[in-house]
Amino acid sequence: MTHLQHYLSENLEVPKESVTLCQESLKHIQVAKGTQLLQAGEICQYTYFVEKGLLRMFALDRNGKEHVIQFAPENWLISDRSSLYFNEKSKFYIDAVEDTEVLMLNSGFFTELSKLFPESADKIDLLLQKHIRNLQNRISSLLSETAEERYLNFLKMYPDIMQRVPLWMVASYLGITPESLSRVRKNLVKK
Repeated sequence: MTHLQHYLSENLEVPKESVTLCQESLKHIQVAKGTQLLQAGEICQYTYFVEKGLLRMFALDRNGKEHVIQFAPENWLISDRSSLYFNEKSKFYIDAVEDTEVLMLNSGFFTELSKLFPESADKIDLLLQKHIRNLQNRISSLLSETAEERYLNFLKMYPDIMQRVPLWMVASYLGITPESLSRVRKNLVKK
């Protein structure tokens, strides 16, 4: 669990043994490529911390087309927060893009952590605010940026994902067709 310990120590400034103290609020699992951790219509029970591997969150439109919402490589958290915290049926799927090691944090994990380490409460709130900022930036990007700008932002956010996922998933995340993504990439090479 060294990755989560390091993540919490770096981001929340809690001692590395904090994970051990919150042991009852998490579960370590190995997930095979293609395994779904969450399906639309289910209530999300966990926030997933990726120790090793890659997860993604996506939605299906009424025609069955996938729309990738988020990727979660190593040291990232991913969850359907609306479902997890408001007990709503999820509109999303979360699955493993690669064989993945995941720590499943129950909904009380961060609350328990902030009780044990009250000085971490502000940092936990800051993590939430950063997540909200990223979601707002993603919405703004999809509404107002060109495909090229979205692609360049994608490369900054996910520098190693291009080598790990099929191009159609990247195109789905960007809200464009795979053919459009190929054109964007070719145009950037020419520049």
